Amino acid sequence: MTDHDLLDRWRNGDTDAGNVLFRRHFDALVRFFFGKVGVDVEDLVQATLLGCIEAQPRFRRECSFRTFLFAVARNTLLSYIRAKNARSFDPCVSSLHDLGTSPSGAVARLESSTLLLAALQRLPIDFQIAIELHYWEGLRAKELAIVLGIDPTTARTRLHRGRRALREAFEVLGADPAKAHEAQLKLQSGADTRSPQTVSGPARPAR
Repeated sequence: MTDHDLLDRWRNGDTDAGNVLFRRHFDALVRFFFGKVGVDVEDLVQATLLGCIEAQPRFRRECSFRTFLFAVARNTLLSYIRAKNARSFDPCVSSLHDLGTSPSGAVARLESSTLLLAALQRLPIDFQIAIELHYWEGLRAKELAIVLGIDPTTARTRLHRGRRALREAFEVLGADPAKAHEAQLKLQSGADTRSPQTVSGPARPAR
């Protein structure tokens, strides 16, 4: 059964369909929220899937369910950050590091995967999302455009600027050039070397 079918059935009260959908995408959503929030990863995963039900009437059927899912995940993340911050922010300008919501205590002299996470957290939030979804989830510019609510040309520009900002972040961190290079190679290879936070695993989604 497709994700679209499962979402339809869940929205119509089939909790078993909701459980299947939850298990299918639990790991991907944990990867999305890891490195962006602290201990609330699992709550945000569940909030995202419940948000899919609310957003379903606006779902564009020409895009994949995963693209729709990450668009809802981004909105869930931004709502979470706004609730944690008294001041307003622009996801195209503000980074998690700027907002003080970064969960990592990373420093530049740790291993390259930790260094990469610290550098990513210094990117504007939407740039971080674009970079991670492109390299670690395989989303292309057209799909990123839907997630970020922009046009594909702007999505490609955002990826380009994100790569440049990432290089600058390594410099700000005072990273060893060899470790920074290793971290960039890991990113470009698509290998997500982050260590996900421990969560209890897929639960039954509430309705």
